Amino acid sequence: MRYTLLAFLCLITLVAYLQRSALGVPSKAIEGELGLTPKDLGLVWLAWYAGYAVLQLPSGWVADRLGSKPALVLFAVAWSAFTALAGLADGFVSLLLLWALMGAAQAGIFPCATKAIGATFPKTEQAFASGLLACCMAGGAALAQKVTGILFGPLTWQQVLAVYALPGLAWVLVFALVVPRPDAPRPPPAASRPRADWTLLVADWNMVLLCLQQFQRAAATALFFTWFPRFLQETKGVSPAESGELAAWPLLAGILGALVGGSASDWLLRRTGRERASRCGLSVGAMVVAAGTSVGAYYADTAAEVVGLVSAAAFCAYVAGPAAYAAALSMGGTRVAIVFATMNMAGNVGATGDWNPTILLFSGLFAGSGVCWLLLNPTGTLFEESP
Repeated sequence: MRYTLLAFLCLITLVAYLQRSALGVPSKAIEGELGLTPKDLGLVWLAWYAGYAVLQLPSGWVADRLGSKPALVLFAVAWSAFTALAGLADGFVSLLLLWALMGAAQAGIFPCATKAIGATFPKTEQAFASGLLACCMAGGAALAQKVTGILFGPLTWQQVLAVYALPGLAWVLVFALVVPRPDAPRPPPAASRPRADWTLLVADWNMVLLCLQQFQRAAATALFFTWFPRFLQETKGVSPAESGELAAWPLLAGILGALVGGSASDWLLRRTGRERASRCGLSVGAMVVAAGTSVGAYYADTAAEVVGLVSAAAFCAYVAGPAAYAAALSMGGTRVAIVFATMNMAGNVGATGDWNPTILLFSGLFAGSGVCWLLLNPTGTLFEESP
């Protein structure tokens, strides 16, 4: 059943990224109808990432307490509902609030998903399983650029959001009926059992490095889900429909990168038996190449050149993603959801900027992430107390 579970996790990941990327293509129309400026819409995206980051730790706690399945059902209903409700926004404040609530609800998806993977997959398959999730992240965002470019026009942006809410709600119904619970909820700690030392989440050196690499890598890749279609429209003179098609290419490259990264990392672990070589070594090389291609994208003249170089950087960025997930699973011990949520929170704090004019900065972010991987040793476990 673990592959059935993984299939459902991949599907809801694709749906979630389809929903979260829905504002990119119609951004100019949203600004015109609601009287917003590009800065206002940037703040709306900032609010989404802020809600997503702030709710990471609470959602990890919920996943540990309830179990991954009921928690994921709860979160998926909430974020799909807020996706549809965002179409009812009549101004800046209401759109910002509803989109922030949608981001807060989506905070639970990966703490729940990684907890389920950790409970059902052996260590030598966890990067591959995480890589498939990352494939669907990029796939959902790419699908959003393409499908939104097609739907927007025949449908208003409000109707597009309503349509995008439906697959999430349908998934909840089928998942609740078909998939057995992969893990049991965590009981309250017994009085005789030592309580977890939560300071390790911010004081352990390897945990700090894991969060820092996620922060920098997520900051660089945030462009793919937010401003890239608009960037192409305004700097390269392409139409909204063309920008949706072109902006899908880095995300498609990310799909391949995640699949390659997850498979290669697990293969290296089986061959060497060394987590540091299989998780960190692979990621260092990927970040070096990502930094170099980002520099090239900064100096590129045509839309095709920019998209090609950014796609190469995206491929490398996603190669490192499954290794980060697998490292969090290894370090999490009995508190996988909380450890992963801490790492993911750091990543989404990094993603809260407007990176439209700063492509060159991506090179430095990727390079900094590579340095963190070079120093990181993910073989330790933060929490080892009995469930």
